Amino acid sequence: MKVLVITGSPHKNGTSAYLAEQFIKGAEEAGHEVCRFDAAFKDIHPCIACEKCHGAAPACVFKDDMAELNPHLIEADAVVLASPIYYYAVSAQLKAVIDRFYANDAVIHGGKKAVLMVTMADDNEETADGAATSFKGMTKYLEWDIAGTVIAVNCMTLDMLKKTDYPVQAYELGKAL
Repeated sequence: MKVLVITGSPHKNGTSAYLAEQFIKGAEEAGHEVCRFDAAFKDIHPCIACEKCHGAAPACVFKDDMAELNPHLIEADAVVLASPIYYYAVSAQLKAVIDRFYANDAVIHGGKKAVLMVTMADDNEETADGAATSFKGMTKYLEWDIAGTVIAVNCMTLDMLKKTDYPVQAYELGKAL
């Protein structure tokens, strides 16, 4: 299975990056081919709904790092989104990538699995409701099957995260994919 992991944290050694690493470890041990795309370290323009991607000669007007991601997105059997929750939703870096899925809309519908993994300082899962609701809506629209979620609460630092079972949950989710 081809697995695409898209991270949204600007912290290379942050909590959501660590969950992504654990997921990847489990997925690779299970024999899956994994591609990781760290959105915060890429040049991604936000979608402007210009509709050029759906015109007579379909192509995005932006020539940025989505060109690197798009082939993996199209070929992926599973798409994993990993992000910190800063203010009730996935990070802006990840959201910019998700919005640009629009250019590939017709070819990414159906047949994929999806995973959402988020980390947050708050101790209440309700803080992730915005991210979870958007994820559920997107997967329903794209006709993707939700393979699982990890909602890591009370994990402001990497040390706090490592004292929980969330990394094991991410690893096991990757392995079970």
